[in-house]
Amino acid sequence: MSQQIFDLVVRRTWRVPLTAVSSGDAASVARRFDGVLLTIGYKASGRLLSYLGTLTPQDARLVSVQVLAVVQEAVGAHAQHNPYFRDFPRNVPDTLDFWVSCLQDALKDAPGAADAGAIFARREFDLLALPRYGSYQHTYEEMVAAHDAFLPALGDRRTVLDVGGTLDEEAHGLYRHLAGSTTPLSDADLAALALLAPYCAGMEQPATVPQRSARAIVNATHVLYGREPEIDTVTDVLRLACALSGGDVTLETATRFRSLPRPVRRTLLAALDAVVGASPAKVGDVGTHREAWKRLGERLHPHEHAGPGARVFAVARGEDDVPSLPARVERAFASGARAEALRLLAAAPGALVRRADHLLRSAADDAEAAAVVDALERALPDVSGRVVLGLREHLENRRAATNRQPSASGRPGVGRPDPGRRVFVNRRGGAWASADERSPLPPDALTTLARACDAEVLRRVPRPQDLVVDPDLLDVALPLSARARPDGAGVLPRGSRTRVTGELLRFFVHWRETRQTTDLDLSCLLLDRDFTDAEHVSWTRLRGEGFVHSGDLTEAPGGATEFVDVSTRRIRRPVVVPEVHLYSGERFDQLADGFFGFMSRDTAQAGLPFEPATVRLKSDLTGAGRVVIPAAFLRGEDGWEALWLHLDLNGSPGYNTVEEHRVTTTTLVRAIAARRYLTVRYLVELLRADGVKVHHEMPQGTGPVTYLGFGAPEELPTGSRVVTPQNLLDLVPA
Repeated sequence: MSQQIFDLVVRRTWRVPLTAVSSGDAASVARRFDGVLLTIGYKASGRLLSYLGTLTPQDARLVSVQVLAVVQEAVGAHAQHNPYFRDFPRNVPDTLDFWVSCLQDALKDAPGAADAGAIFARREFDLLALPRYGSYQHTYEEMVAAHDAFLPALGDRRTVLDVGGTLDEEAHGLYRHLAGSTTPLSDADLAALALLAPYCAGMEQPATVPQRSARAIVNATHVLYGREPEIDTVTDVLRLACALSGGDVTLETATRFRSLPRPVRRTLLAALDAVVGASPAKVGDVGTHREAWKRLGERLHPHEHAGPGARVFAVARGEDDVPSLPARVERAFASGARAEALRLLAAAPGALVRRADHLLRSAADDAEAAAVVDALERALPDVSGRVVLGLREHLENRRAATNRQPSASGRPGVGRPDPGRRVFVNRRGGAWASADERSPLPPDALTTLARACDAEVLRRVPRPQDLVVDPDLLDVALPLSARARPDGAGVLPRGSRTRVTGELLRFFVHWRETRQTTDLDLSCLLLDRDFTDAEHVSWTRLRGEGFVHSGDLTEAPGGATEFVDVSTRRIRRPVVVPEVHLYSGERFDQLADGFFGFMSRDTAQAGLPFEPATVRLKSDLTGAGRVVIPAAFLRGEDGWEALWLHLDLNGSPGYNTVEEHRVTTTTLVRAIAARRYLTVRYLVELLRADGVKVHHEMPQGTGPVTYLGFGAPEELPTGSRVVTPQNLLDLVPA
């Protein structure tokens, strides 16, 4: 357990916990450790080197090995990355020439004309089944010997590792950070919280856990340790039962409930009694998860229980009918009782704010619209910060669609807006787009509500004396939800835009199959500025002007890697969309290992196809989809930038290709590029307008500051607050 916690803390915080207590002289070990870190894009801070240097050499080596294993896996350096063509990116043949050579080899190996004819008859020209196609023709060592040495550059990534507190202190801080998140956590975050909760069970617990899924995990630990769980809805009880059964606390997939001990059953039934007894109307939420309640009832034996909570199972079985709040609201709208619908929603501020657009569009006149605006303004102080920010972002997009403003990103030339379409992304990263046929919202209502949201955000955000901001972080989107965000290194929220430098973008996908032969394909869609007139890079088109593919691998028992190089100077199309397709075999969530990433490097750097110091992103492949679109790369007037997408599409059951999904991909990328996301810039400008001093470099002679950046400087005034992508959730107010 301690080793897992140690690895988790290092990966999530880039801090090395104090674990060894020996005393010695390990300065030489510390220097060698730092040298190895530099080769994979990391660097030890002075404090970390000092700490390692004071340990015995044996303890320093142990800590160094543990940390190196974590950071290597973080950027994908734990695997051997061998391209199909040994000399890639040099000497990659034309696609047709390569296929002809594979066919010639197959015919040459055939003993006679009869066997050669059998190749044509049996295989029906299935080029993928030719003996030479899709499997390595050289060893990793032979590939390494064929490449020149890597030349480091000043622009290579340097992530600083610092020393932290004790393992318990660091684990507790990470636990409180995840448990206190005001935005939904990703699957990886929930798994981390589930690991930390038992470890931190004897430590100070958070006063409240805002997010329901995270609350279920914390509640499960509380129950097992004899504490009272935090529950205020019947669905909280259902999530808790799922957590106790090792199931899905998000309730998106069915949980097989375990037989629970009698004390735990009594705790769950008592929680239901308390919720239903205090507010019988909350039983209306049961219908949303009716089947799950029926299965849970088989384990809780509610027929032996006479409390008010037993009504939950009567509703689940259909013996009692209690309409939910959404159902009552829909009935009011259907009957034309808009005032009644507004009254019902006013009792649930979160639901009211989420229905703001519908309520405003449904208003019959200015008086009704004014009543809706007034109700929304009164509700804002009672909803979470992410709901306020979500409304603010929605209003901005509605205003942009109405005014047909020229740029969704705030920068000219980086994609044109598509205000005529709406894009929907679900909790798993599935996405679709449709025509926006909604009527415009009243301009006065838009302005009034936007100002009210700004004022409410300002009321909740701490005001530092001095705010120091790395300009590169300004266009990173605020994490209003992390549900579809994959785990990895350098992963940013959907809608974030970051500068991309270097003469070469190198995309890569690595996978290792578990049981079944699996073929993943790395491809790119190349679009013009209007997101039309597409061409592609794939195993069917290995090279062209400004791009080259490393070759198609069709099996990965020991791991396989495919690469695509795009020259930022020579590529003709200004929009590049890398994609990962499942052609055949295991789903992404069934693989033993699988991740996508990209490197940014200069052509003069040479080196191996995979150089960890140049990796800018490593994003794990997860989920049950068959097409992953991690990001898009757009060329504007002042260079290239990455637009983070995190899309996990269903695709076809098999044989997915970039050509097949061209229309879907183009539509989604265009719609997301047009959308206005609330970014760090929004918060910074709000604070600046409120009188906070904003700096882009560290001011001299100041006290504690709030620092926003991709990595904090080593020397900050004592008491400073630091926000990086590692703890970006902290920017969303409670």
